[in-house]
Amino acid sequence: MNRSPFTRRTFLSDMGMGFTGLALGAMLQRDSLASSPGWHPPTGMPHFPPKAKSVIWLFMNGGVSHMESFDPKPMLTQYAGKTIAETPFASAQDPAKLALERLLVPDANGNQRNLLYPLQTGFKKHGQSGIEVSDWFPHIAQHVDRMSIVRSMYTTDSNHGAQAQFHTGRNMLDGEFPTLGAWVHYGLGSLNDNLPQFISLGTREYWIKKDGLYLGPAHDAVPLRIDPANPLDFGKSARPLSTAAQNVSMDLIRELNGLRGVEYPDDPAMAARVASYELAYRMQHALPDALDFSRETDETKALYGLDLAPCRDFGAQLLSARRLVERGVRFIQIQHGGGGAGAWDAHSGLKANHSSLALAVDQPIGGLLADLSRRGLLEETLVVFATEFGRTPGSQGADGRDHHIYGFSVWMAGGGIKGGVVHGATDEIGFHAVENRHYVTDIHATILQQLGLDSRRLEIPGRKRLEIDHGKPIREIIA
Repeated sequence: MNRSPFTRRTFLSDMGMGFTGLALGAMLQRDSLASSPGWHPPTGMPHFPPKAKSVIWLFMNGGVSHMESFDPKPMLTQYAGKTIAETPFASAQDPAKLALERLLVPDANGNQRNLLYPLQTGFKKHGQSGIEVSDWFPHIAQHVDRMSIVRSMYTTDSNHGAQAQFHTGRNMLDGEFPTLGAWVHYGLGSLNDNLPQFISLGTREYWIKKDGLYLGPAHDAVPLRIDPANPLDFGKSARPLSTAAQNVSMDLIRELNGLRGVEYPDDPAMAARVASYELAYRMQHALPDALDFSRETDETKALYGLDLAPCRDFGAQLLSARRLVERGVRFIQIQHGGGGAGAWDAHSGLKANHSSLALAVDQPIGGLLADLSRRGLLEETLVVFATEFGRTPGSQGADGRDHHIYGFSVWMAGGGIKGGVVHGATDEIGFHAVENRHYVTDIHATILQQLGLDSRRLEIPGRKRLEIDHGKPIREIIA
């Protein structure tokens, strides 16, 4: 007589385990969220017909110089060694547009000067489109007729927290927010239940270690190594087990998790852990096969540069990416030069830095585009080349460039994106994005558009997003 009244949860828990805990927990959580007006849970299906199934996200950590890659500015060489004020482009330093302190360097007399730094590489026109690309990227340049280059990006974080900003759309000072890959994972169903739908390759710094955040840990990327024998941490038993023994172990874990799932149905960490156990079991067989290059031809391996020391590591990641999208993985996030500020952060020695790093990524990326195209996968796979910001037209020290947030470049290919297109522009010295300016979430919106997702229909209760979080699709580059 003194017992508390039965709650729905207690009733279902005491009814035994006719439901699995994970399914019951999901039902109860969905019921509580569904009571929030205007909220509609993701169906696992696109909101409208998609043009792409998968995304390969190539992120160059540290800040690639747009002026030595995909946005040539010959005026930098013509006026090299002069202050911006001594050129016809003095208005670029209008105090109303920016704070100058980060761009000023002392001359021999200790006076503050802003000396234009000449281009450190040449450019050539490529393809039928005649788009100019840096001589440091000859393999990527072969595919300009498949690419849309957006030369008018801007961001607001002038330090390397801009890496997180490019992935989430929000400045780190605003807090932590889900990454684009997490939103895609949240919104779309699986294409292959035996493989994770959101994968991370390469080194990630602490400010971009998490993806799901308030969406829940189930939407974090699964980090992989390119090693068929040991592709992920704790992915195999410490000692050999037969399939029968593994099945007994999994049945026991499933039963115990089910009991706990009924008791704590609203615990997202619990749900994510259960899902990860189930997925990890299936991945033990599927992942080694996906990462096994033994059935690839020597020609394909050479296409990605696996026979060349500078390209081998990144090439293996990109060949893995092709094999993973081939098997239905939705979003593959690849970090190049990760760790610390990022390898592309060329405050000095820009020529040596960028030429070396370009050598490491150029052939693998060119190989990826060629391989996807010849297999008929590029039409349904969106490849993105991005970086957190550009670099200054003025020099830093003797031979470097500083961080630059006012204008930089990103390119996209495949997945219903137009080819042979340059969209937007920076001014004559690459300082400001002056034509069709785009904040980083416009890239997010374009990717979601191609995947058939409306970000406003993915909002969840209590997490109202700002207009800038959603961005706007860049219609001019969509086929």
